[in-house]
Amino acid sequence: MQGYIVRRFLALIPTLIFASFIVFITVRLIPGNIIELMLSQNDVSASKQTRDQLEAALGLDTPIYIQYFKWMAGLLQGDLGKSLWTNTPVMEEILYRLPITFQLGMMALLVSLLVGIPIGVYAALKQDTVGDYLLRTLSILMLAIPGFWVGTLVMVFPAMWWGWSPSVRFVTFSQDPWGNFVQLLIPALILGKAFSAIIMRLTRTLMLEVLRQDYIRTARAKGLSVSTIVIRHALRNALIPVVTLVGLQAPLLFGGAVILEQIFVIPGMGLLLLEAVGTRDYPTITGVFLVIGVAVVIINLLVDLSYGFLDPKVRNR
Repeated sequence: MQGYIVRRFLALIPTLIFASFIVFITVRLIPGNIIELMLSQNDVSASKQTRDQLEAALGLDTPIYIQYFKWMAGLLQGDLGKSLWTNTPVMEEILYRLPITFQLGMMALLVSLLVGIPIGVYAALKQDTVGDYLLRTLSILMLAIPGFWVGTLVMVFPAMWWGWSPSVRFVTFSQDPWGNFVQLLIPALILGKAFSAIIMRLTRTLMLEVLRQDYIRTARAKGLSVSTIVIRHALRNALIPVVTLVGLQAPLLFGGAVILEQIFVIPGMGLLLLEAVGTRDYPTITGVFLVIGVAVVIINLLVDLSYGFLDPKVRNR
């Protein structure tokens, strides 16, 4: 198991280097020019000399590969650069907003697991019954309805009908833990909606497959209770592909958080990214994408390591 962990950590290094290069290059291919945006706020007819001076001041007058190596040199020291608009350190802004997005994502993931796995197990045990058909239909609806549409409805219709809408004044966890939880609960439920449906359908399929195995028949023949068979024998084996799915769906949770943070005015990484894209703030965009990429890689690493707990064959390597 220790060798497996070491190999996985070593594989992270080239992955992150390649990801940083792709992110750095890609954000500069976004249509639009930050120089034009800045000049349009002051002097539309700025001279070429003014443009050149502004490019030099922002560090955009050198070839892109030189900019990348300078950025990597700063990154190795924990410096993601400074915002081109506010001149504030990007790392400082990310450290404030990252816990908010992380909390929202973890709450959404917890909701999806708490909803999807028990319902999937129940649907498998009640195969082809009315309850099974209803739950499968519900899962299709949860997959089909877009999260941004539900979020918009939650913001608009309660305000029209009952004069109530979710608070748009964000409360940090340190200020009011319960208020913070309540404020993030609705977007977390919306964000975890589709993921819970996917987990439910996958869990049902895998449970049906495991319940037909010979060792399950043997456990039943020994007189073990249904709960013991399901929890100790069937569910543990069925959860291995579900854990894999959690790692694969992690980027989608971050992607969904970008939209929902905009709708519910949550000052997380998603809202920061949208603001940075709108202003072509390259260091901020690059920093946000890199941090999200690192988070996704770490989540997938944790998923791989969890195989050692679920699968003895991996643990004994």
